[in-house]
Formats: sequence, C-alpha cells, structure tokens
Amino acid sequence: MMNVVLVGCGAMSRHWLDAVRQIDGLAIVGLVDLDAERAQARAREYDLSGAVIGTSLDAVLDQTRPEAVFDVVVPAARRGVALSAFAHNCHLLTEKPLADSPENARAIVEAARQAGRVHAVVQNRRYVTNVRRIRRFLDSGAIGAATSIHADFFVAPHFGGFREEMAHVLLLDMAIHTFDAARYMAAGEPASVYCQEWEPANSWYRQGSSASAVIDFGGGKVFTYAGSWCADGFRTSWEGSWRIVAERGSLIWDGHDLLKAEVVVPGRDGIFDKTQPIEVPPLDPADRVGGHLGIIRDFMHAIETGTEPETRGADNIKSLAMVFSAIESAEIGRRVAISAQEER
Repeated sequence: MMNVVLVGCGAMSRHWLDAVRQIDGLAIVGLVDLDAERAQARAREYDLSGAVIGTSLDAVLDQTRPEAVFDVVVPAARRGVALSAFAHNCHLLTEKPLADSPENARAIVEAARQAGRVHAVVQNRRYVTNVRRIRRFLDSGAIGAATSIHADFFVAPHFGGFREEMAHVLLLDMAIHTFDAARYMAAGEPASVYCQEWEPANSWYRQGSSASAVIDFGGGKVFTYAGSWCADGFRTSWEGSWRIVAERGSLIWDGHDLLKAEVVVPGRDGIFDKTQPIEVPPLDPADRVGGHLGIIRDFMHAIETGTEPETRGADNIKSLAMVFSAIESAEIGRRVAISAQEER
C-alpha cells in the first residue's frame, strides 16, 4: 500500500480523488488545505474518514509519514510544497504548471534530484488517446518527418475568480497543455519563440486572453499557436484543433474524434501533387492513456520500479520554458531563445 498526502483541496482536487478511487494499493492518509473546513468537506465527500486533516503540510507529513505527496495547490505555493515533501523524503506528483517562475522550476527540479525522489507533473493531455496515436504515426515515418505543427485554441470560458485578474492568463494558465502536446507529438526541442499578446474589445479578462506564437523546434520544425479565451462561437476542443504538415503529407485532428491523414503518391493533378488518405492506426496497447488516472499509475510504477515517469519534472521543465519564453517575448516585443535546465 502506498500512502499519500494530498495538499490543496480546491475544485481541481476532485479530478485527483476521482482517479484515486480507481487505483488499488493507494491510500490518501492526509488532506491539507489553508481552509481546514474545505479539507474536511473533501474527506466527507470521498469517504476519507481516516485521513489526517490539517492546515500545515509539515505537521501532517510528520504525523502520517507517507511515501508521496500530491500537490494541487496554486502555482505560487508550489515551491514551498515541493521543498517540504522532499525534506520529508517523499516523492512528489504536482498539478501543472511545474512552477510559477523559471527560477522556482529550476529550484524544484534540482531539489528533487538532490533528494533522489521521483518528481512528476500532471501533464494530462499527453495521456489523450489521439495525442498518443499522432506521435506513434509520425514516428512510423508514414508521411515523413513533421516540418510544421499548427494548433488553434479558441474557447470563451467565464471562470470568474483569479483567472480573470491574471496577467498573461492564456499563456500562463492554459498554453502549457498545447505547447507540451506539440513538443511531444512532433518530438521537438524548443529553441526560440516570438509571441504577441493582446486584449480584444470583447474580452472580460484583465490581460493576456489572446496570443499568437511562432516557436522554432529545431531541425526544420516550426510550431505555430493561435489562441483566445474570449472567442465566442465555433469553439474548438479544449485540446485545440491541429494540422501537422510533414515531408510527404499532412495530418489533421479536430481535438475530438476526427483524426485523418493524407500521403503524397506518384503523379500530379495539374499543379498539385496527388495525395490519398492513409490510415492513422488505432491506439497501441503499449500507449498509456487515462489523464490523471494514467499519470498517477505511471507515477506509482516509477516509484515501485525505480524508473522515471514520462512527465518527470526534469523533462517537463522544457515545456514550461516555452511558456515563460513566450511571455518574455510578448513583453519585450522580439524573438527570444528558449532555455531550460537540461535533463539529468
């Protein structure tokens, strides 16, 4: 049995606890929140009557001595949670983003390395079925290597609360999902970015609800991102809408179930090369899916086997660097290099 303390009992904690219910061999032995009543409410909601409830993570860790910590706090509190977890010899699985600044991200990854603990990020869009299918299809070489990756993200949620007051709200709170998915699907290594943000007249956000970015993935790959959190009408999926152009064809995905590809074949129709549909194979049994559930299972497997999880912090920091570099570019108005601590 793996004992875990969950810290941060807001709305997002339900996704974690829903997944935990489906996993044998995992027990939530503590719930921590600055609002003790909120933690108590989660304990009642999920029948965790035996869990220790507290407002101090250190105190609950001292009392329960778990193997791992689940971090579902706001990003500004993430570094403190990480350092407490590692000081108590705990492994750590954290909600995205990894940190609220490049400095804190580097500090957390380095602390995990020094502690010798497993540290991973809930980058749950990687565990979407069609994301896995696209990566495997591109790796097969069926349409050649990807040369350009394009993602559109247009939704208009009225969250209320802190998001509507955030700076760089789209890039900082949501773009990490699309950026990480692009990096994964196209096997890209981000090198530089140019980004522009703006606030449309119809926006109800304070700053940064709309953005456009061009990211150089190296090796002749370019990723373009166009997004808005105040685009009413013709809403995209939360996964975005994708077109990937490769050396010998293209692939499109609507972010839902529509996924199709065409490959170049001999001959021309007038001035155009001929193309024909090509099947994107179904999910392979080896492909891990399941969102939070899949990631938590991988995290447990890494702890049990001494291996590294796919969404380990030392790798995920590269996706986060794309976000922070895009923000920097938007602020200074020019292309900037993307750099992140190298994986160890």
